[in-house]
Amino acid sequence: MFAMTVAHADAVVVSRSGRRLTVSTATYSLLIEDTGARFSRSPYAILAGADGRTWTELNLLASIDTVQSPDEIWEVSSPVDSRDGEDVVLTVAMRGTAWNTHETRVVCSPESVAVSVRVTGTGSITDLWVLGGSASMPHGATGEYRSGIRFASVLVPAPGEPVQLVRPARSSAVLGVTGDADPGRLNAIFSPPPLVLGLGREAGDSATGVPGGDWLALSVRAPVSELTFTTMRYEPLDGGYRLRLSYDGHTVVVGEWTSPSIVFTPSESGWGVLDAYRADLVRHGMAPDRAPQAAAWWREPIFCGWGAQCARVAALEAEVVETGDATVVLGAPSLARQDVYDEFLRTLEQNDLEPGTIVIDDRWQHKYGSAEPDPQHWPDLKAWIAARHARGQKVLLWWKAWDPDGIPIEECVVDAAGRPVSVDPANPAYRARLESIVEGLLGADGLDADGFKVDFTQRAPSGKTLRSAPGAWGIAALYQLLETLYRAAKAAKPDALVICHTMHPSFGDVLDMIRLNDVSKYDVDRNRVPVVDQLRFRNEIARHTLPHHLVDTDQWPMPSRSEWLAYATEQAVLGVPALYYVEAIDRSGEPIGPDDLAVIAGTWREYREGLA
Repeated sequence: MFAMTVAHADAVVVSRSGRRLTVSTATYSLLIEDTGARFSRSPYAILAGADGRTWTELNLLASIDTVQSPDEIWEVSSPVDSRDGEDVVLTVAMRGTAWNTHETRVVCSPESVAVSVRVTGTGSITDLWVLGGSASMPHGATGEYRSGIRFASVLVPAPGEPVQLVRPARSSAVLGVTGDADPGRLNAIFSPPPLVLGLGREAGDSATGVPGGDWLALSVRAPVSELTFTTMRYEPLDGGYRLRLSYDGHTVVVGEWTSPSIVFTPSESGWGVLDAYRADLVRHGMAPDRAPQAAAWWREPIFCGWGAQCARVAALEAEVVETGDATVVLGAPSLARQDVYDEFLRTLEQNDLEPGTIVIDDRWQHKYGSAEPDPQHWPDLKAWIAARHARGQKVLLWWKAWDPDGIPIEECVVDAAGRPVSVDPANPAYRARLESIVEGLLGADGLDADGFKVDFTQRAPSGKTLRSAPGAWGIAALYQLLETLYRAAKAAKPDALVICHTMHPSFGDVLDMIRLNDVSKYDVDRNRVPVVDQLRFRNEIARHTLPHHLVDTDQWPMPSRSEWLAYATEQAVLGVPALYYVEAIDRSGEPIGPDDLAVIAGTWREYREGLA
């Protein structure tokens, strides 16, 4: 037996020695120890760093389950290598129970390794399992297979509860557009977040810190229109892991289908993982690399009434408990009223605080979906907005994404009981309705508002029994929803401002400002995590994934007055200051006095001086 090395002028080198195959670049190597019968029983490729240390044993099985059939692999062929320009491509043909043809494709480029799956046949995809799958192997082993964990930690750029930016490699993680505040579902504060995980050599030692050492980015590469899944799940078990992309049976294949690529890219730092991910999407034309054309007023300090609404209703609830007077109206949305906002703004004015932008929060609408103003809350919202314009201020409307309230049921996603669960952006009739609604809210002949603070993007519908119009689902459907709203907003008012908490780089062309969103509470040991620490790492995620966008620093909820003031002094460093509180802190009940508001006024003055 003799060894043969085939060198190429490019940066990717293929070496063969008998049945041993190695692909190497300056930053990684990929080794298949035996491309023959052993591989058909154990289809692994060892991915190592430039120093030779193993990152992971990649299992090249993949299962694409459908409504019609589970996908269990029962035959694996030897890998075939070929050249595609400077890249080396390894193709592994398989046979399984769900598809006519089935192959895993590994593309080794100078900077990364990309794994994808291509099938032909017919089926409605429920779940894609990649970096492992279900199989019946020729030596009698059956069941689920996974890739090997040789890394210590996983960086998860999706804030949640508990707060744990870098977690042990054997802890699971979810990235997606489905969630809420219930246990195990508070993982969509960014929705969608960057679809990337950082695999680290060193263990994390704090809730918000990022350890040093080498890192490996594990990301999803695909045009946003092909992100028709709701969640990407990192699923470890003992010493192995695999990824699961949930399509809910709403991606229908007739003919050929190719999965998104799962991309491994070496990085010298944890934050560099996000840089590598964004650069990969930009390089492949899947994310914009430009800034929105910002109006000067976008940078003005923001007042959002939600925290003040919550604080006032907390005081009212305390009054009910003390007096037993159940006639007091409860619920923070009940205070999204013209008279209440006038009171808030008068207090700010009396304390030398003049916000450039005012966000009218939940709920100025009579119905969330149809978004007509509630006349009981806002007797004349158009005149109120005009009065704010006369003072040189702009007004944004809080927008609850996905809510079907007031929308005809035929334009909604419905559940098995026939109830509407969300609007349906795949339905052209709903998109036309949304365009008309936006024109009425922002157009000069309508309310003449100045844009939207978009919330609840994590309420994307998810479920195999849900019914919708054919078309986009999951992350792709959210993009279609926001694209419709964004384009309509710009058509109605070219300098309209759209704020979202969609941290994925491909969403950079359907928002103008990225929002850091609601603050969490505890770490894994139930210790409170300082607000400043939380918002700093969220801002780092924004800086690395959407570097051209302004940042709405947000400010709710605050656990105490001291933490509120500490964060308020930090906001101007992180982005556009946003004030949520006027009279008291909702969570602690502590009152806010003139001295506290003077601190905010001072930070705003310094911030505005920096804009000059």
